[in-house]
Amino acid sequence: MSDVKDPAEELEKENEDELSAAPESAEELPIEGGADDSGKDEEEAPELPEGINLMQAFIEAQQEAQSNKDGWQRARAEFANYKKRIERERIEIFQRASLDTLKALLPIVDDFDRAFESLPEDISDNPWIGGVSMIQRKFVTLLEQYQVEAIDPTGDLFDPNLHQAIGTEESDEVESGHVTETLQKGYRAGDKILRLALVKVAS
Repeated sequence: MSDVKDPAEELEKENEDELSAAPESAEELPIEGGADDSGKDEEEAPELPEGINLMQAFIEAQQEAQSNKDGWQRARAEFANYKKRIERERIEIFQRASLDTLKALLPIVDDFDRAFESLPEDISDNPWIGGVSMIQRKFVTLLEQYQVEAIDPTGDLFDPNLHQAIGTEESDEVESGHVTETLQKGYRAGDKILRLALVKVAS
């Protein structure tokens, strides 16, 4: 019967064990988020290069942003100028090709002019002649659509930029240095000369 333990003694012993295990002072108590955690936060904080403060870094970032903006604006302006230049060149190429085609048609216009200048009067009312005349007028209308003008300088002062002299002759009707006769009309479109007029000049 001696092995039976008194419950009161058992409870008193457990209390003594808990008191002996308790920390003697507040310094021994564990602190949540202690020194180890604060040290970890300090290690994760970014460090600026030595000699640079936040204000200096901010100013440099602003300068870099402005430089990038200026570069973008220059690139945009250069691209806009490039598009304008390409469009202008495209129009010039189209106009040049059109004028070259019209220039190739000028000998045909010359043939029509010479044919109607020597047309006999007795067949001028012939319906066939009327049909050919309509073809000639279509050529003339085509030239007018592209603002191509004939150069017929008879009586005008000789201009080497517009006329090509193939001979000289004396004349009582035209002053010296002026065109006495136009042998072949010239043509121009605006300030572009498609063909010089072939002329004779008074000596």
